Amino acid sequence: MTDKAALRRAALAARGGDDAAAARRLRAVLVPFAGRVLAGYWPMRGEADPLPAMAAHDGPCCLPVVPGRDVPLIFRAWKPGGPLDAGPLGTRHPPESAPVLTPQVLIVPLAAFDAAGHRIGYGGGYYDRTLAGLRAAGPVTAIGFAFSGQQIARVPIGPFDQPLDLIVTDQATIRP
Repeated sequence: MTDKAALRRAALAARGGDDAAAARRLRAVLVPFAGRVLAGYWPMRGEADPLPAMAAHDGPCCLPVVPGRDVPLIFRAWKPGGPLDAGPLGTRHPPESAPVLTPQVLIVPLAAFDAAGHRIGYGGGYYDRTLAGLRAAGPVTAIGFAFSGQQIARVPIGPFDQPLDLIVTDQATIRP
């Protein structure tokens, strides 16, 4: 199994773990980023849930919006409990009236990851495009968030794949 689609299927089948432990570990990792704009995601399909850590963040939060195919994500301001609209691909995002923010720290969902900081997403390239653009404009920290069972030995990487700065799971914090 070396192609990304097969690795993605296997990792998604292994998804599951201690969501509360993962959230506690993520909260601790986010402490040094107090005051910075934090982008999270609305969890779906059994993803590790970043919402408790986002609720504890001392600074502005935002969620991604998928504006179209093959383009970077945009991020709209959001507070836990705030209104959400249904988005494409089963996502939820803040309404169009919410201000657009530029995140300095991103909690990145993933299907699979390796200890070198590489990830397999869902195949649309949204986060890779987004991280490339954000990194070209200035410093940004990308934190992969998953369950430990989603770790694989090696993620095959391509020329457009963006690495993670660290990965937080229910069992460990991995600093590539």
